[in-house]
Amino acid sequence: MTFDLPPAPHHFSPEHEAFRATVRSFAEHEIAPFAAEWDEAGTFPRSLYKKAAALGLLGMGYPEEYGGTPADTMFSIIAAEELARAGTGGVQASLGTLHIGLPPVIALGSAELKARVVPPVLRGEKIAALAITEPGGGSDVAALRTRAVRASGAEGNHYVVNGEKTFITSGLRADYLTVAVRTDPDSRGANGISLLLVEGDTPGLERTELKKTGWWASDTAHLRFENCRVPAANLLGGPDRVEGEGFRAIMQNFNHERLVMAASAVGYAQACTEEALAWARERKTFGRALAEHQVIRHKLVDMVQRVEVAREFVHALGWRLIHQSGMNEQLQAALVARTCMAKIQATQAMAFCASEAVQILGGMGYMRGTKSERLYREVKVMVIGGGSEEVLKDLAARQVGL
Repeated sequence: MTFDLPPAPHHFSPEHEAFRATVRSFAEHEIAPFAAEWDEAGTFPRSLYKKAAALGLLGMGYPEEYGGTPADTMFSIIAAEELARAGTGGVQASLGTLHIGLPPVIALGSAELKARVVPPVLRGEKIAALAITEPGGGSDVAALRTRAVRASGAEGNHYVVNGEKTFITSGLRADYLTVAVRTDPDSRGANGISLLLVEGDTPGLERTELKKTGWWASDTAHLRFENCRVPAANLLGGPDRVEGEGFRAIMQNFNHERLVMAASAVGYAQACTEEALAWARERKTFGRALAEHQVIRHKLVDMVQRVEVAREFVHALGWRLIHQSGMNEQLQAALVARTCMAKIQATQAMAFCASEAVQILGGMGYMRGTKSERLYREVKVMVIGGGSEEVLKDLAARQVGL
């Protein structure tokens, strides 16, 4: 039994498949052998960013003028799936925070800001992260309370930021934080929300490490901003540098994040299934291999089936996003809905496969050091992060007019 069927030619080109082989080799040699060690250490070497950059993983899809490489959505899906097969969501999450921290900078930052910030991040020299979630808000972005007040008079060349953010991936190590703030205190909901690029050494920025059930190798932080002075030039407000552009940018960011999380969940589900299959073939019970027992074979078939269904959903969605985005508002809404559904489908597959893999491994599945044990601890962050299952179902329903 194998997952490595020939690539679907309507989804993947020879260039895609060559890239897949490169990323798979990187994950097998540079991440997988150290996954358990880094998880126990609660961190991974910062040098991994430069290695990923040298491979082109960090610059993928970004403008060439900043050191990026043109790449379509399928390259992002491939990278997410193949990195996930190493079985360490914490490393993958931290390594990829630039992909949620930088897009608003690219879309709305000034030319000067982009030229200064983007190239060192794509080279793996600096780390970028996104800070949206607040202690009292969760998925309710429109309710955020962090304030950014523009100084008046001669001091009007900066904002004073006060507030808190929580559950921020790469929050401890990030050199650049794309932060959602309310610049218009009189506005409620989505109105009056802006994005500011806050540099990691800004006075008044306090970072506190958060301990988690999973993703141990990923630093996750609570951020407190106390009278942080941020240059007005760091406002992400488009060519006219206007306030209030944040909410739309955040929502656009979420769509890509959810697609990548869906592809990653497919990879994690496959990693659990492959480990369970290898164990079932090797482990002997009652005089024969575990895999020779019908109940175990049925579990494995159920796992493969769920992986393949989720994978086809994600791949088909990726193709549609390349070829059908922007055609009309109704189709765009349908694609947003299917992005929500893809994340739900894939994370449900991951949850099922992680649970069944631990069951098949038995006592070994409860021991630290196996992929299945590690990914079993990481299921919930995948189900909740980027929008919980409940939020995404409701969003999908609204997008299709239910």
